[in-house]
Amino acid sequence: MTTKSAFTPEEWITILEGPTSAALLVITASHGGTIRETIAEAKAYAEARAEHGHSELLDEIVAAKPKTDHTRFHSPEELKTAVIKHLGDAVGVLAAKATVDEVTDYRKFVISLCSKVAEAHKESGQEVSPQEAEAISTVTAALGT
Repeated sequence: MTTKSAFTPEEWITILEGPTSAALLVITASHGGTIRETIAEAKAYAEARAEHGHSELLDEIVAAKPKTDHTRFHSPEELKTAVIKHLGDAVGVLAAKATVDEVTDYRKFVISLCSKVAEAHKESGQEVSPQEAEAISTVTAALGT
């Protein structure tokens, strides 16, 4: 089992910011529901903490206060590009030091987080807006799944 101690402080920040960066992309994908979607993000972390014990690495990730990259983006495209790079970097760090199962668990957590955020607010009668679905697709591709 891989733990936080296997990573440098910079690598750990990259790993922690991956899920929140992905969630930010989904939250900003379409208008409305920002508060509900942000609450859904926090609940997803709480639910993951409640599933303690499956993966020590994931337990440490969700136990930490969620880290968000506070870079100011000037356009949705700039945010998207940054999130893709950030997720690629996080998966790269994990692939180099964690087990295949731990990398898979990280990917699943990020995708689940994004889905829960998207489903937190119906837009035009849809559970997930087309823009949110596109953002989730972008996240999924960036994670290499």
